[in-house]
Amino acid sequence: PKLALGRVFPGPPFPLPGLAPVGYGDVAFPLRPQDTFPSWLYPIVHGDATTMWERWDSWSDSRGFQDPNMTSFNHYAYGAVGEWMYQTLGGIAPGEPGYRHIVVRPRVGGGLTWAEASLETVHGPVTTHWRLVDGTFALDVTIPPNTTAEVWLPCGSELHATEGGRALRESAGLVVDEHAGKETGETVVRVGSGSYAFVVSSPTVVGPVDG
Repeated sequence: PKLALGRVFPGPPFPLPGLAPVGYGDVAFPLRPQDTFPSWLYPIVHGDATTMWERWDSWSDSRGFQDPNMTSFNHYAYGAVGEWMYQTLGGIAPGEPGYRHIVVRPRVGGGLTWAEASLETVHGPVTTHWRLVDGTFALDVTIPPNTTAEVWLPCGSELHATEGGRALRESAGLVVDEHAGKETGETVVRVGSGSYAFVVSSPTVVGPVDG
């Protein structure tokens, strides 16, 4: 059966972030691009929305706009999908409160071949840009001053990854974690502030990661 969102108002913050930890990370991706009612793209495609609206049916092809007394056109609730987009597609998540430590771990799936994100923190912007090109995974990351980060790369061996064209252990300001990521077939590197350009020649994680 086709996957679809329910119409319950309090529900949207929970399905997408909640699917991966219980082993259904791949289920979230088909929900994102849907543009039929109810869906996040429905008001964009059918109602020319540029903000997040209060109701799934704030606009319909048969009726037009809903009663404005019960239709806010700048409403947070359904916008909770933004958390999932930043943390899963963009791969930016707090490792400590206030982003003093940052986890960079983009999930690849849903037919996407690239994504980029920028998040303003109290320390400065965190940016990511990943893409799949000719069988390689490239990830550019910028970490703000006075913070640290762990970057999860989709390869079971550090030998398949480079940073700035150099082997990981030859790249300044970068430490390969000897233990993290082994169970999921990933390589984890720990970095300080700065900009980094990672390339994975044989990515082993090409679908959404559970957890």
